[in-house]
Amino acid sequence: MSEQTQTATDVDITPGEGAEHSGAPKHPKAFYTAEARATGDGRNGRVATSDGLLDLDLVIPNPITKPKKTNPEQLFASGFAACFNSAFQGAAKLLKVKLAESEVTARVGIGPVALNRFGLGVRLTVTAVGIDQETADRVAEKAELMCPYSNATRGNIPVEIEVRVK
Repeated sequence: MSEQTQTATDVDITPGEGAEHSGAPKHPKAFYTAEARATGDGRNGRVATSDGLLDLDLVIPNPITKPKKTNPEQLFASGFAACFNSAFQGAAKLLKVKLAESEVTARVGIGPVALNRFGLGVRLTVTAVGIDQETADRVAEKAELMCPYSNATRGNIPVEIEVRVK
């Protein structure tokens, strides 16, 4: 993968129709662009990032067997969980909420939605430590607006967010 494709500004990040635009710059610029390539037999192939930090064999998800390789849904769930947890912690700071810690578990489901068409659905479970339920819910609402994965999926796939406190 070429160095040229790794520049931060080569991917358009302008919010689409229906996305929250208030306070957004007219022509936002990406400050980071990740690049990954899939090769081989698609979901039974391989993915690798241009920097070499990720290099994995893939397998099609199968609810009956326990695969020894990862699948795209696990990668998506991992990214969404990490991103939403970061947004949750950032939202707590913006709202001046003293959050002891948080964790996010993402469950990504895949299945047929029509003949030869598949869809995804996501359930995020947020666990917040050291704050009450009402405050945690308020922080999650703010985080949902901040998280790039939430912004990308909003209106496209079902995303449920459950907030728990400890």
